[in-house]
Amino acid sequence: MSAADDGRSIGQLVAAATTELSALVHEEIALAKAELRQDVKRGVIGSGAAIAAGALLLFSLPVFSFAAAYGIHNLGLGLAWSFTVVGAVYLVLAAVLLLLAKAKLSKVEPPRRTIASAKESAALLSNVKPHPRAVPKGRGEARPVEHVSRSSA
Repeated sequence: MSAADDGRSIGQLVAAATTELSALVHEEIALAKAELRQDVKRGVIGSGAAIAAGALLLFSLPVFSFAAAYGIHNLGLGLAWSFTVVGAVYLVLAAVLLLLAKAKLSKVEPPRRTIASAKESAALLSNVKPHPRAVPKGRGEARPVEHVSRSSA
């Protein structure tokens, strides 16, 4: 089917192809952003839980230190055991938060759909080759015109 069969010129077809390619690239970027946003959210929750676990572990160290000091001093079931129980509760909370952090951080993965889509687009575009344009007749002999980018001009 030629350009004349559907009523569009080659310029219109090129413009349509350019528009569709631009839309494809924008959609792939949007997909990548959505996947990364989801992974960042998981990472923030997991990191927050790990930081909280670290803080609780840090808070438990002086408690156990005081408990050990009072325990050696008393050598009985007095005030030291109460400090020990509080310290053990902190350690249990820290363990729960570390498990939450591990569960959330293990779900973070690369954006597979975006990578697959980009590979498909790259494979499709790798077969497209630009055709050199000829200088219109009347301006010398027909020869390909080299493209000059705006940034280098």
